[in-house]
Amino acid sequence: MRYIWLMMALLPLTITAQNRKKKQKEEQQANIALEAALKKHISYLASDSLEGRRAGTKGEKLAAQYIISQYTQEGIEPGGTNGYLQEFTVDEGKSATTDTYLKINNRIAELQKDFFPLAYSANGNVNGNAAVALNQYAQPWFKDVKELLEDNQHNPHFDIDAAIKKETEKAASRGASALFLYNSSALTDNIQFNKNDHSASTPIPVVFITKRGYKTFFGNETIAQDILLQVSLHANVRQCSNVVAFMNNNAPSTIILGAHFDHLGYGEDKNALDTGHLVHNGADDNASGTAALIELARQLKRSTLKNNNYLIIHFSAEELGLLGSKYWLEHPTVQVNPNYMINMDMVGRYDSVHKLTVGGYGTSPYWGDLFAMNSPKDLAIKLDSSGSGPSDHEAFYRKDIPVLFFFTGSHPDYHKATDDWDKINYPGERAIIQFIYRLISVTDTKGKLVFTKTREQSMSRSTKFTVSLGVIPDYGFTGTGVRIDGVSGGKLAEKIGLQAGDILLQLGEYKFVDVMSYMETLAKFKKGDPAKLIIRRGNEEKEFNVVF
Repeated sequence: MRYIWLMMALLPLTITAQNRKKKQKEEQQANIALEAALKKHISYLASDSLEGRRAGTKGEKLAAQYIISQYTQEGIEPGGTNGYLQEFTVDEGKSATTDTYLKINNRIAELQKDFFPLAYSANGNVNGNAAVALNQYAQPWFKDVKELLEDNQHNPHFDIDAAIKKETEKAASRGASALFLYNSSALTDNIQFNKNDHSASTPIPVVFITKRGYKTFFGNETIAQDILLQVSLHANVRQCSNVVAFMNNNAPSTIILGAHFDHLGYGEDKNALDTGHLVHNGADDNASGTAALIELARQLKRSTLKNNNYLIIHFSAEELGLLGSKYWLEHPTVQVNPNYMINMDMVGRYDSVHKLTVGGYGTSPYWGDLFAMNSPKDLAIKLDSSGSGPSDHEAFYRKDIPVLFFFTGSHPDYHKATDDWDKINYPGERAIIQFIYRLISVTDTKGKLVFTKTREQSMSRSTKFTVSLGVIPDYGFTGTGVRIDGVSGGKLAEKIGLQAGDILLQLGEYKFVDVMSYMETLAKFKKGDPAKLIIRRGNEEKEFNVVF
């Protein structure tokens, strides 16, 4: 009898232990299934067949089709303008094609280093025999801009491009087949290739010879040389697509979940950190975030979390300057009341060195309590308060939306062809997804979160500059100059009163036509240097005296 009573007393404990083991087994099986799904997604998205998913290419389109197939299978509705797709155009401006060349006595000049055509140059071929000191009919002419620069050295309204166009038209009317410009003075000429110049082409090709090119090929001005020139300028326009899905729970607010799915292709955009015509598969950057978003959406679709709607956006053209996220915000495909935004970019390399960084911690006062009460035991987390940063959450933060940015850190394979699927820590990524899901679960009944502004940080993960204005450039701007997307708190730009939307035109004697020439200009200054900054605000030009 005592044995029977003992067994009855132990029965609840036995059942509890069995239930615990069953639950543990189910969780283990779910973990295995989730890791297998992540590996399946990433190994495809980061395969050579997709050729690096460069924005606007066939490989990126194949990635989009794969993502769409996952949402179709799960029954998650489309949220784009064309089904799941939101198409947009990326205007990268003009460039000189590989057909552009210059030969002097059969010696090949190097494009950019020895010469470059101006963006408003006519396309065409020139075959002639000419000397620098002699301008002959139906031959290339040469023009030293030294006199122009000296005559206008103190003219703040001098426009070198307008002067060049006038000289080119004059030379063409007198029979020149092309105009070669050079600068023999030490004065800054500000002659640049402005890819965003949409003005009419000159009647003949116009080319600038650099100081290196002049010294190498035209040292003797009196000797006639055989000249072969071909100018081939091309307008670069890409058709890209965001992939958008929407879970409409008829809730008052919407949680936005995002990750970019483009990468570097073969490195054609000069943003790779290695050399050679290699496929950059981008397993961590950002097939890892893409796969995480697919699986997070799948879990939310099957969940009972219905107090928010869920907008799922896979961004294109992130690697070109966060263009896909900016485009969606300027042209929303679904009218929503945003609660907060979660961005996952490079979440596949979690380990003891590459811990999980969560950015945006300061963009809502609620995040502090949330993380204090829901710190994961299986993840080491570093919190970063800033809402800005070099990924797609930046654009949402600029719209006063609370954000969280999940990132497992840079590594030696970043932006290199070695970022492959077999280097992903799949258990680590699985744990990150589960953590994000728990955070979403906790916020389900909290209503819309309050937004707060935070300190700013640089848009790049590293910098070679010793000075900074403290502005966030708009990389999608297609005009002349650098349009400001945001101003960093406490930095020089804020102190002198620069605003989002201002267009930077000139610093000191250096004019800039785009972000690249702006960065080249910054590299010329050091701390303590004074300079005059010229900007355009609306239709008005303004000047500021700055000291770095």
